[in-house]
Amino acid sequence: MDISNTRSRSHLFTVRVWEEEIEPGVSELRGKVQLLISGEVRYFRGWTALVPLLVALLLELDSQSEPNQ
Repeated sequence: MDISNTRSRSHLFTVRVWEEEIEPGVSELRGKVQLLISGEVRYFRGWTALVPLLVALLLELDSQSEPNQ
């Protein structure tokens, strides 16, 4: 593997998770993902939404960092 041709990409996020009561006796997991460099914030509902959100953010960041062709 030629290490000189690989780009090291690292992104720092904070993830805040809380439980929110949506009606008496019923609660839902909610969360906030924030990219620390730009301050961009996205929200999610439920654990199953977290990974797709992170993947979408990473794809956006990668497409922004690619050189124009």
